[in-house]
Amino acid sequence: MRILVAESIAPEGIEALRAAGHDVVVQTGLQPDELRAVIADMDALIVRSQVTVDAGLIEAGTRLQVIGRAGVGVDNVDLDAATRAGITVVNAPTGNTIAAAEHTLALLLALARKIASADASVRRGEWARKQHEGVQLGGRTLGIIGLGKIGMAIAERARGFGMTLLGSDPYVTPEQAALRGVELVELDELLARSDAVTVHVPLGRGTAGLIGEAAIRKMKPTAFVLNVARGGVVDEAAVATALREGRLGGAGIDVFEHEPPTGSPLLDAPNTVLTPHLGASTAEAQVAVAEEVAEQVLDVLAGRAAKYAVNAPLVSPEAQQTIGPYLPLAETLGRFLAQFARGGVGALTVELAGDLARADSAPLTAAVLRGILETATTERVNLVNAAMLAKARGIAVTERKTAEAGGFSAAITVSARGAGSLEDGTQAAVGGTIAGGEERLVRLNDYRLDMAPSEIILITRHRDRPGTIGRLGQLLGTADVNINAMHVARTAPRADALMVLTVDDEVGPDLEAAIRADEGVLDLWVIRLGKLR
Repeated sequence: MRILVAESIAPEGIEALRAAGHDVVVQTGLQPDELRAVIADMDALIVRSQVTVDAGLIEAGTRLQVIGRAGVGVDNVDLDAATRAGITVVNAPTGNTIAAAEHTLALLLALARKIASADASVRRGEWARKQHEGVQLGGRTLGIIGLGKIGMAIAERARGFGMTLLGSDPYVTPEQAALRGVELVELDELLARSDAVTVHVPLGRGTAGLIGEAAIRKMKPTAFVLNVARGGVVDEAAVATALREGRLGGAGIDVFEHEPPTGSPLLDAPNTVLTPHLGASTAEAQVAVAEEVAEQVLDVLAGRAAKYAVNAPLVSPEAQQTIGPYLPLAETLGRFLAQFARGGVGALTVELAGDLARADSAPLTAAVLRGILETATTERVNLVNAAMLAKARGIAVTERKTAEAGGFSAAITVSARGAGSLEDGTQAAVGGTIAGGEERLVRLNDYRLDMAPSEIILITRHRDRPGTIGRLGQLLGTADVNINAMHVARTAPRADALMVLTVDDEVGPDLEAAIRADEGVLDLWVIRLGKLR
């Protein structure tokens, strides 16, 4: 595999990629047209915040499997285009947590104690102590917008200063916030009560200009604004105007809408501390981020679930232990169902039973969809874009969970209904489990079975009459097709029966025709699962 590192990362990350046996190409400072020319031969791309990974670059990267962002925000990556192309986008959200939290508090302390202006004053030969009288953080209120890893890390450290902590985050419960000493409130209340407001949210339609004129009007005239998240979340012009008019107490800004911030109104606004995007710029954070993004890229290239995939179902380490072995099984069942269901899959039901009923269903459903779709489209299908491609093809997906797994610790059953999915109009279904560390097929429609899947499976629905199985076996023997395993199921003596054969050799068109022509055979399927993991 070839990996392009398009922006500088710590050498420890590059060494980890090379140690895994990959060809790592480090080319930084490439212009967009140069990058598009190089990317066609790459399986992975690693960037930081300066390279824009747009739809054009993604389209040029015909071999790309993964894009790694060495940092938290991914607003420089077109996630929709990457998802459509089946490219996993990963980031490194924990490597710079401490660095960003400490830098936020450094800006807050610098504003509270007027460090920058006091330093400049002393260097001018002045000793204006009264002029640089500051305020204490103890007893004051810090409002944190966005209680992710960085927001919570700030809360832990600010509590050490004796600050009162408010938080606003729609994805955090009051109980979670309280564990860090944070009172969860609505945004308007946070703005009104806080002596300092720090933002830790991604840049998007709902957060662009979040701290703008309307928000500033709700804040105390002595309040500080801090931004060590993403440029554009804070409206620079609105903050600069409020500072000049005395409607804000100060601003500590590390990230800007345009970097470098040439022409930004904050450059000559009073009571500011401005830094050049240093939130993650510690030696320790650089190494941690490089190693973390390298680990994610290696996971994707090796076919493993990435811990911090931005546009794919996430699998936590705890969930991985439960569902990890079942992901290949889910894909096998999807591949089987796509060939077993007559007329295609119009409506899909994924049922998780036993231990899996308590697990996150999204990765397993995505794996089923991948198995179904990979034989129905020329597009690359993986866990990233399977749900999107299924929706585009009109496949309605339903998920069910049940504690009853029919004697197994866990099981997956996938069923499909479509336009004439079976001749009698009933739905097609196949179920499986993991036993002894290997995949087992345990259900086919209403029939119970227990057998390992193989690359080629031959299934007949036939009349349960003496001699039928013998004739079919003779046909296979004449064609030199070896039977690996056989399972015969029936609902009643001399009723219709189902025979499932796993075979070692290809079943050609002539053999298929001969089997169909047998007087006892009602239907025939040849399921080709390909190489199983």
